[in-house]
Amino acid sequence: MDVLMVEDNTALSALWSASLRRHGARVTISASQAEAIGQLQRTAFDVLILSLGLSDGSPLAVADYAGYRRPETKIIPVTSDTFFSDGSVFAHVPNTCTTLASTARPDDMAAIVEHYGSAGVR
Repeated sequence: MDVLMVEDNTALSALWSASLRRHGARVTISASQAEAIGQLQRTAFDVLILSLGLSDGSPLAVADYAGYRRPETKIIPVTSDTFFSDGSVFAHVPNTCTTLASTARPDDMAAIVEHYGSAGVR
C-alpha cells in the first residue's frame, strides 16, 4: 500500500511513518503543499494522510488536487483542533474516509490506514 503523508512536523511524521512502514506501507512524506502536489502528479497513492495544520501552503488545496487528479485516493485529514469536529470536512473534502486527531497513537493510525487503503487504487 502506498501512502502520502503531508505533515510538516518532522517528529510526528517520523513517528507515524515508522509505524506505517512496520505494517507494510510504503510511505512518502511531504512537508508542504507544493511537495504534496508534486508527489500526486507523479504517483498514485492508496491513502493520503493530510495535516490540516500545514504551515507551508493550503491543506485544502492539496485535498482539492487529490480529488481532481487522484479521485480514488482515500484522504484522512488530521487535526489538532476542533475546527472540523462538526463533520464538515466530509463536505469540503469528498475523498475523506475518516478524520484523526494529531494525538492518535501510531499503531491506531496504521490500523485505520490499512483498513481504508486495503482496496488499493490500481
